[in-house]
Amino acid sequence: MPRPHEPHNRPGLLSDFILGSQDGLVNVLGILLGLAAATSDVRIIIIAALAALGAESVSMGAVAYTSTLARKKVYEAEVQRELDEMRTLPEVERDEVRTILREWGYAGDSLEAMVKEIESRPKMMLDLMMAFELKLAPVAESQARNSALTVFAATVVGSLIPLISFLVPGMSVVNSAYTAIVISGGALFGIGWYEAKTTVGPFWKSGLRMLLIGLAAGFAGFLIGHFASAL
Repeated sequence: MPRPHEPHNRPGLLSDFILGSQDGLVNVLGILLGLAAATSDVRIIIIAALAALGAESVSMGAVAYTSTLARKKVYEAEVQRELDEMRTLPEVERDEVRTILREWGYAGDSLEAMVKEIESRPKMMLDLMMAFELKLAPVAESQARNSALTVFAATVVGSLIPLISFLVPGMSVVNSAYTAIVISGGALFGIGWYEAKTTVGPFWKSGLRMLLIGLAAGFAGFLIGHFASAL
């Protein structure tokens, strides 16, 4: 368990893991099924899947990095704007604090006493406005790097899962495709189960939702490959 002064970044890491693993698995599964419907040459299928793995993992990691940096810049800009308003529009800011406190059940003298207490502590007032008026959370300096690495690694792992059966010597493309569907379905359900275990909600519902999303994308890839081959 992290010590009280350490930032608790587990929700962000969980979302990054789910984003990367699901994206990599679903994309490569769709490509594999599409190619399996179009060709029986397993070498072409493996090369295409590996190319997709490389491009997708780097792209997803880069997107995670830049999007996290953008969130950090947005937060910093809003902090500066809020500080300016606290200096130039103090009464407006006090009213905004009152609105928040009323929603928490404060009223009358206790409300005004709490407003004065918060106003006397600028850091407390700033944090309150950022979190409960603007609904923004601070972004640590290391968060962009950690997010990029997590998404990159999860995308690589997710992409390899449906590819496993195509690497088995002597297995036909059709059997590899069926095996990939089964393995990927189990992995997708496991990702959903892990999400529910670390958050809230029934594990079967989360797992089934993840499973249906992934298999729907895979089936779309199969249809494209099938009709492209026929044309």
